[in-house]
Formats: sequence, structure tokens, C-alpha cells
Amino acid sequence: MKKQTLLSGFLIIVIVFLFSLVEGAFAQEAKEILSIEAYDMLNTVPDTYLIDVRTRAEYQFVGHPINAYLFPYMFMSEEFGKKDDKCGYRFDIKNKSFVQEIGKLFNKTDKLLIICSDGIRSEPAAKDLIDAGFKNVFNVKNGFEGPEFPSFEDSNRHKFYRQLAKRNKIYGYNHRKHYGWQWWGLPWTYRMDPKFIYPPDLRPSKK
Repeated sequence: MKKQTLLSGFLIIVIVFLFSLVEGAFAQEAKEILSIEAYDMLNTVPDTYLIDVRTRAEYQFVGHPINAYLFPYMFMSEEFGKKDDKCGYRFDIKNKSFVQEIGKLFNKTDKLLIICSDGIRSEPAAKDLIDAGFKNVFNVKNGFEGPEFPSFEDSNRHKFYRQLAKRNKIYGYNHRKHYGWQWWGLPWTYRMDPKFIYPPDLRPSKK
């Protein structure tokens, strides 16, 4: 009887261990979507919200998607520096309250669409949310402004670029070389609505 009890206990431990391995192997990852797909979800899927993880300055002065919630993932450094042959103020201060603040406003089952400028910051931001237990997280991989269009050598490349120039002219973006939310002509604005501003910025100062 004692041996059977020990054997049963051992089997339970083994099963739990194997289950944890399988669960880890199939750990949830953020689903990648394009900005135009994100816009479609916002208009057709209930409990879907767009979260802009860029800096406050980008949100205000570059513009933002209409009804996008601002939750900066990184804050701009006050120090001017150089990295990878580029000079400027870097986004190198991580927002330690990012997940916590989002958790105060959204449910773990809400569909959260994470967007930044070009998909670079939204990817780790989406991962942090998944690690925190959010179940439906989507990374808008081409962002608000978008990465640059690819340059390639092909006999049909001139036809491609002519079509690109034609579309840019239609939407009034002759100067744009990117293909994010703005380039697709999706609704965006400079208007700052307190409903969508980063919540700590609206709380009374303790000073």
C-alpha cells in the first residue's frame, strides 16, 4: 500500500513536469498584423483597443491614430548621443510602470493592438504584456509611420516604384518612403484627447 502511494505520487510529479514542459513549448506569442488589419479589427471585433507605445512627443507632434491610447514603452533620454552612426536623443529609458498601468485600464482578455513608429518597440512591449498574462496581444508590425520600403534589384522594380509614387500622390504623401498607418491613409490626428492620454500624466502632482 505504501509503495503504491509512493508510486502514485511519483507519477503525479512526472505528469505535472511533462505538462509544464509542453505548456512552455507552446507559450503564447504576440500575433503579428499590419496596420490596415488593425484598423479592420478595431471596427469589427468587440473589446479591441489600440495602444500607442511611442513617446509623448511622437504622439503629440508626429500624430497618432484616432482613439489610440498612449502608454509609452520607452522614455526619451535627456542626453544627446550617437549610436550606429546616428545622432540624437535615444529611447533608452524603459517605462517600469508600463504593464502595471495598462493592467489598470484593460482586462487580460481584451484584444490589445500594440503600435509604435515602425514595429521595433511594439514587439518587446507586446511580449511584456503576454508575459504578464494578457491573452490577446497583437503587434502592429509596420507601425504608425512604418519602416522604409525595401530597395531591391529586379527587372520590374520601376513598375513597382511607379505604382508606389501614384499611391503616394493620391494620399498626398509624396515625401514619404514608409508604409505604416499614415501611408495607408488610415484615420489619424494631432488632437490630444485626455481620454486617451497616459493616465499618470493626468493625475494630480504630489509636489
